[in-house]
Amino acid sequence: MDMKVKGSKELLTEVIDTGLCTLCGACAGSCPYLVSYKGRIVLLDNCTLSEGQCYQYCPRTYTDMDAISQQVLGMPYSSAELGITKEVLMARSTDANIKGRAQYGGTVTAILSLALEEGLVDGAILTRMSDDKTPSAFLARSRKEILQGAGSNYMACPVLEVLNHIPKDSTERMGVVAMPCQVLALSKMRNEPPQNRINIGNVKLVVGLFCTWALSLNGFHQFLLENLDLPRVIKFDIPPPPANRFDAYTSSGKISFPLDEIRKFIMPACTYCLDMTSEFADISVGSVEGIEGWNTVIVRTDVGADLMKMAKKKGKLEVNTLPPGNLAHLKEASLLKKKRALKEIIAKSGDRKNLLYVGLQESIIDNLLA
Repeated sequence: MDMKVKGSKELLTEVIDTGLCTLCGACAGSCPYLVSYKGRIVLLDNCTLSEGQCYQYCPRTYTDMDAISQQVLGMPYSSAELGITKEVLMARSTDANIKGRAQYGGTVTAILSLALEEGLVDGAILTRMSDDKTPSAFLARSRKEILQGAGSNYMACPVLEVLNHIPKDSTERMGVVAMPCQVLALSKMRNEPPQNRINIGNVKLVVGLFCTWALSLNGFHQFLLENLDLPRVIKFDIPPPPANRFDAYTSSGKISFPLDEIRKFIMPACTYCLDMTSEFADISVGSVEGIEGWNTVIVRTDVGADLMKMAKKKGKLEVNTLPPGNLAHLKEASLLKKKRALKEIIAKSGDRKNLLYVGLQESIIDNLLA
C-alpha cells in the first residue's frame, strides 16, 4: 500500500480512472485544474505538481485510520460495528414546519438551526435539489436556507467543493452535513490542515449521514427524466427492508419503482466503502427502521454531545431510547458493509496486504475477514 502523497496525475490514474472516485469534492474548488462536471471529476489540464492536496485529502487515497480516529475522536480506530460512540438514540424535531419538510425526523435540520441560532456556527454546507431534482451543494446562512436542505435525493454531490471555495482568511464558523466518504476527507484535512486554502479549524460541526450507497448523477437522473415529471416531485424515499422499492412522492401521489431498477445506478466507488454510519462525524444521523418519523442518532464527540444536550434542554428535539432490536440490526448492517467492502477491496487489488486506501491494523483486518 503506497502511503506517498502524489499529484493530480496519480489521482486520475489511481482513483478516478479505476472507479474509486466518490465525487466528494475534496479535490475540486481550490485547484484550477480539477472541477466537478455532470457527476464526475474532470482534469482540465496537466498539472506539474508531484505532490498535491487533491491527492492527499481524497478519501480513496491512503488513509491512516488510527491517526484520523485519534485526531477526531481521541482514540485509535475501533473495530466496533458503529465505530466510536458516546450514545445511540432516536430523536425527532419538535417543530412542525421542520417535520413537514424533513425526510424522517428532521433531526439534522433541527440541530443545524439551533447551532446557527446559538452562534455555534455562522453557516452550514448542505445539499439541495433543483426543480429538475439534480443535487447541488450550497452554503446556508439562515434558518430559511437550512430548510432548503431538508430531505434526501440519494445522488452523489461534491459537497466539499463548496468548502474549498471559502477563502483562507474567512473567519466564518462552518457546519457541514456530509456522507461518510466526505466525512473521511474532512477528517484527513483536520489531521493534516490544508495550506493556502480553507482554514479547516473553522469547521466547528460535522453532521454525518448514514449511507449504504449513492447513485450516479448522470445515469440515475436520466432514469428520472424518462419516468417522472420532475418539477412535480416533492421528495424521494427508500423505505427500509423488506420494502425493496424506491418511492417518488409527487403532487398527484406516490410512484414506486423496484429497487433492483435503481441499484444499477449505484456509484462504483460505493462497493469499496467500509463506513455506513459516518464514523468520524460529531453526530451521525439516519432513519429508524420500522418507526416512521424518527431518526437514529449516534453521538460521537463532545461537540456532538453538547449540541444534543442543548437541543433537548431547549425543547428542539424529542429524544427516546432506540429499541434494542433496531440497534442490533443497525450494528449487523454496518458490520456487513465493512466485511463486504473489505473483500471487494482485496478482490480489486489482488493482494490482502494492499487495501487500496485503507490503513488498518492486522488484527482488525483479521476480525473483519473472519
